Amino acid sequence: MSIHIFGIRHHGPGCARSLCHSLHRLNPDILLVEGPPDGDGMLPLVTHPQMQLPVALLVYRPDQPQRAVYYPFAIFSPEWQGIDYALTQGIPVRFMDLPLVHQLAEGDESCRGLVSKPHFIDGGEDEIYYDPLGYLARIAGYSDGERWWEQLVEHRQESTDVFEAILAAMTALRQEIPPRDNPREAQREAYMRKQIRAAQKEGFQRIAVVCGAWHAPALVDMPAAKADNALLKGLAKTKVEATWIPWTYGRLAFKSGYGAGVESPGWYGHLWDCYQDGGDEGDGEDGEDGGDEGVDSTLIQGGFCTNVTINRDQKVPKPAPTLSTINHQQSAIAIRWLIKVAQLLRQEDLDASSALMIEAVRLAESLAALRDRSLPGLLELNEATQTVLCFGSDLPMGLIQDQLIVGERLGEVPDDTPMVPLQRDLQQQQKRLRLPANPTEKQYELDLRKTNDLARSHLLHRLNLLGIPWGIRQSTRGKGTFKEGWRLQWHPEFAVKLIEAGIWGNTIDTAATAYTRNQAQQAQALPSLTQLVETVLLANLPDALPEVMHRLQTEATLNRDVAQLMEALLPLAQVLRYGNVRQTDTRMITSVVDGLVTRICLGLPLACASLDDDAARHIDQRIQQMNYAISLLNNQEYKQSWQQVLLQLADQANLNGLLAGRSCRLLLNAGVFKGNDASRRLEFALSHASEPPQAAAWIEGFLQGSGLLLVHDHTLWQIIDDWITQLPGETFTEILPLLRRTFASFSTAERRQIGERVKRGTSVETPGIGEEELDSDRANAVLPIVAQLLGLK
Repeated sequence: MSIHIFGIRHHGPGCARSLCHSLHRLNPDILLVEGPPDGDGMLPLVTHPQMQLPVALLVYRPDQPQRAVYYPFAIFSPEWQGIDYALTQGIPVRFMDLPLVHQLAEGDESCRGLVSKPHFIDGGEDEIYYDPLGYLARIAGYSDGERWWEQLVEHRQESTDVFEAILAAMTALRQEIPPRDNPREAQREAYMRKQIRAAQKEGFQRIAVVCGAWHAPALVDMPAAKADNALLKGLAKTKVEATWIPWTYGRLAFKSGYGAGVESPGWYGHLWDCYQDGGDEGDGEDGEDGGDEGVDSTLIQGGFCTNVTINRDQKVPKPAPTLSTINHQQSAIAIRWLIKVAQLLRQEDLDASSALMIEAVRLAESLAALRDRSLPGLLELNEATQTVLCFGSDLPMGLIQDQLIVGERLGEVPDDTPMVPLQRDLQQQQKRLRLPANPTEKQYELDLRKTNDLARSHLLHRLNLLGIPWGIRQSTRGKGTFKEGWRLQWHPEFAVKLIEAGIWGNTIDTAATAYTRNQAQQAQALPSLTQLVETVLLANLPDALPEVMHRLQTEATLNRDVAQLMEALLPLAQVLRYGNVRQTDTRMITSVVDGLVTRICLGLPLACASLDDDAARHIDQRIQQMNYAISLLNNQEYKQSWQQVLLQLADQANLNGLLAGRSCRLLLNAGVFKGNDASRRLEFALSHASEPPQAAAWIEGFLQGSGLLLVHDHTLWQIIDDWITQLPGETFTEILPLLRRTFASFSTAERRQIGERVKRGTSVETPGIGEEELDSDRANAVLPIVAQLLGLK
């Protein structure tokens, strides 16, 4: 009976390749893998034809879905290759880490995947414990563990002793480090040893154990079972469930916050593909790059890490590699990577000629030789790429970093994967509406007149309502109300949000309806209810609308805050204005809008009385919203009622100047006031009877947002000019900040025109059209032609 411990790095193609070689030589009769035993039922799906990596094993508490643990896997993850090997060979495979029924029961967040572990770069025990490989790399003179591991493991051609070396290094580190007070880690290692003992009792003779490198020494020296049982005694338990979910390369990267991540998952995926396609055991017998009919690459990628000659029913390992095939593979890794780089640059219309590629390969190989490395690594390839293909610029390298070095590959899980009904319903709708869950951003412009686009809009609004922001609304070009812009990007954590939302229903429609009803009962403020009404109609939830409208009518009837009533009107006005475009029934909203408009018009004059500057500014914003809402509703009765209120405000005594000026401006825009009416009120507001701060506030309300009125209306210009020039020096200094704030709201072009007019002087005449500049002789010469054109005698 023998136990073989393979201490691995969680994600790395070289380590995965070495593990596959070792397992083929060992031919174990059972495989134990560091991972949650709660997910053992999901292991048979690993070899399912529909399984496309990267994916993650998700384990969560059904009663608290937000408490969940992710265990991500890529094609180059050693654990994945080990599991795939065991399933393909037909030997038992089990997870052996401390079950999450215990870890999630106690609220522990130290397990891999739940919360990222910190990465220390200043040395010391913390760095050794959390990143032992990085600590060894810095001792060896490398800037980080990634480059060191790549040089010693990923590029290693002979891998028979790599696990012995890792075990020796970790043993030395653990012997030098005082024991840490970390009960959870001690319990995890105790449970792993317990699983090894259980396999021994079952009679297995060749036990293979795959675990994180740090834990390997703890599993070699097996203490007495009694001590481990004491550590595991009395652990709390809870109910958990497990499933597979799609994952992305971006979520495998350190920058995503994943503690066991790598810096360059895209590069590691490239290395793995090269190992499999080119074959680290040599190319096909015909010398081509694994492309002859005697090589089955799908079986290789499924876990057989040597090329095999297919006899349809039989797999036979290829002969050992020769020096020429090894050199060919080393060169192919760099060449194929730079081909990908060149293709990406050409897609962005950047120069990437064959001559430049050749020079880049030569430079990368030269750098590797100078650094005494067997083949160019990512560091050498990046330096060569930036120097030759990017001409020293950092900008294209940012694109290469995001698209190739990290990458955004999204995995897929089989249809047989256990899912909550809400997940399966979304998956079916994504297929039906042709909206793939893509990890990269994609822009959509929906035409709501089309059935499919309208259904897409409904789905995205329902998901946003449930707190799953797969789509973010974007502005669209043009003024068509039938267009709707979206920016879509799928994130793996949405899977947990779907599980959380599953408490509301088994389909997106029913879940959004139930959630909306709950929100309507919980909402206290009137504006939040009107926003909810708008969302319900955008999401097309007719079963939720009556309850929401009932709550809205009740709240609107009891609410006496005019400002809140005005704020609540705009969303309803937008619904009525654009409802027909979305084919929604808006009849229930009309009665609510009638009541809101009536109550606002009756209560606004009293609400505007005796306001200080801050309160007046708040009401001013609501008046502008109200005016926009009335224009959207396009109802003549509403317009007349609203204009009557503005007339009352424009002439109301003791009204804050900001509101009086705003009312006058809105009436002028609506055509109710003519130029003389506005000029008369402006002259009165700026008379000596008005306090300067009150006059400045009136100008702000009247002019704010557009200086065109001031530029083109000579009468208004003259009144304001006279008022400013007659102000005493001290008063002018006092109100200057108010005037500056008003004029700052004008566009640059408007301010320039005002400045030019001030420079010309106070004359209201416009140069070029004055009577004194008219040339009568030239005008008389044109008159006969004009008369002839008009048919006059």
